[in-house]
Amino acid sequence: MAAVGLLLMSACGLESSAAPADDGPITLGFVNGGSTEFHTCLQESIANTAKSNFARLVTADSHQDAAQELSNIQTMITRRVDAIIVQTVNTDALKSDIAKARKAHIPIFLTSVSADPSDILGAVVVDLKAVGRLDADWIEDDAAGRQVQVAVIAGAPGAASDLLVGGFTEGLPANAKVVANQPAMFVAAKAKIVAEGMIKAHPGLDYAFVANEEMAFAARKAFDAAGAKDVKIVTVNGTDEALAALKDGRFAATVSNSAKDTGELAVTNVISLLRKEKVEKIATTPARLVTKANADTAPLYCPSDGQ
Repeated sequence: MAAVGLLLMSACGLESSAAPADDGPITLGFVNGGSTEFHTCLQESIANTAKSNFARLVTADSHQDAAQELSNIQTMITRRVDAIIVQTVNTDALKSDIAKARKAHIPIFLTSVSADPSDILGAVVVDLKAVGRLDADWIEDDAAGRQVQVAVIAGAPGAASDLLVGGFTEGLPANAKVVANQPAMFVAAKAKIVAEGMIKAHPGLDYAFVANEEMAFAARKAFDAAGAKDVKIVTVNGTDEALAALKDGRFAATVSNSAKDTGELAVTNVISLLRKEKVEKIATTPARLVTKANADTAPLYCPSDGQ
């Protein structure tokens, strides 16, 4: 067991969790999109599940850069992994990623989003539009027909953020007007600046949809500092910190889409599909609206929260 550790690879900036050769023949690559809490927890879940299944794991971080993602795919191909799990930074980037991997006869498995099933080994998807709609539905119920102003603090343009925001804005009722919509690149410091500008421009703001909880905490601080404690924040992820924020009123609602569940499903399904076992090609991570009322029964978000 001591041999199954994280070894820093000096070449290509890759990190490899490599089991001994007799522990199993499968080597998986994981190309992560960034370093938010979601990305970190997803990678931790994938690493833990790969280890439990005696699979080697090679990882790389694309740092929200589509060109880096393609370069990481090429590096995985060079390493001759058996399959590449990709948490993409941009759905448009997937076309080049998939084409390059297919040419090398190495299957790609996607997390969070999907593609043409005939082009990929499989996927574990989060129905991001549905996640956004759950927050919108909560606002509809809470506003109860009142005319309200809503701000959107998005993540990085492309892929997850666009789907989340699209589902949210499309799900809002007619009485809820989006008065501001700006990306903050999934970076808390940028979200704070964006929130400061929004509350200054729209002092009557009622609600803010924030594309992840790390940014939501920064937005909360900005609103409170501006005297806008009444702005209700709805967000996404379901981390332990967010559950505490629901209980003390800093957040009004979040949507649980467990990174732990996504990572576990990704690895087990990849291995099963590589072995030609019968398993769902496109699986879905469950999503659930969480408020103060049901925070105590929310799913575990990150492996380190319970291990």
